[in-house]
Amino acid sequence: MAWWWPLLLELWTVMPTWAGDELLNICMNAKHHKRVPSPEDKLYEECIPWKDNACCTLTTSWEAHLDVSPLYNFSLFHCGLLMPGCRKHFIQAICFYECSPNLGPWIQPVGSLGWEVAPSGQGERVVNVPLCQEDCEEWWEDCRMSYTCKSNWRGGWDWSQGKNRCPKGAQCLPFSHYFPTPADLCEKTWSNSFKASPERRNSGRCLQKWFEPAQGNPNVAVARLFASSAPSWELSYTIMVCSLFLPFLS
Repeated sequence: MAWWWPLLLELWTVMPTWAGDELLNICMNAKHHKRVPSPEDKLYEECIPWKDNACCTLTTSWEAHLDVSPLYNFSLFHCGLLMPGCRKHFIQAICFYECSPNLGPWIQPVGSLGWEVAPSGQGERVVNVPLCQEDCEEWWEDCRMSYTCKSNWRGGWDWSQGKNRCPKGAQCLPFSHYFPTPADLCEKTWSNSFKASPERRNSGRCLQKWFEPAQGNPNVAVARLFASSAPSWELSYTIMVCSLFLPFLS
């Protein structure tokens, strides 16, 4: 057997582990995220679950709770007050997005997603993060009697007064009009950042946008599962090229 066969076999064996580890415990390259996750002892209210290991700061967690958040000058109340339970779900979703270090398998460069102009400071975003079935159902149930005027909140707003307002001609109607199902709410609100998973909590195959801090972060194991099934194409390509040239070095 040629000397390089055992080496090549070892590389193919460890490759998925290497690639998967690159997607774990990382923060997005985005406007308000830290470069690397670290403990934050004083996160605010709905962001507290990530205090042991967070991509957000105390300031970011506090601003996520404001009625017109300075994070993006975005108002949840563009059609009047939301029901308290509905508002809570959106704040939890913002904390999840800003604070979680377990979104690596779903991070993509903004430029590869068809956005005409990337938001200022936004180099990456998440796509199709699988939210547990209960998360989407409870979110929808608590929001269906609140009001909005759009189904896709990523763009198309009137920003003429410095914060988002409903575009001309858009009607303020109950959420259930713009989001007929829980999946519609989870997937359409932020342009497929989240995906409604058929899996339930504690299945190990979906992420929770909020969890009881005392019970630990269930999303760590889920991220590891998805990361291990998505090896980096760059590493695969490199090893493939090496495998083609190694015989000529024998």
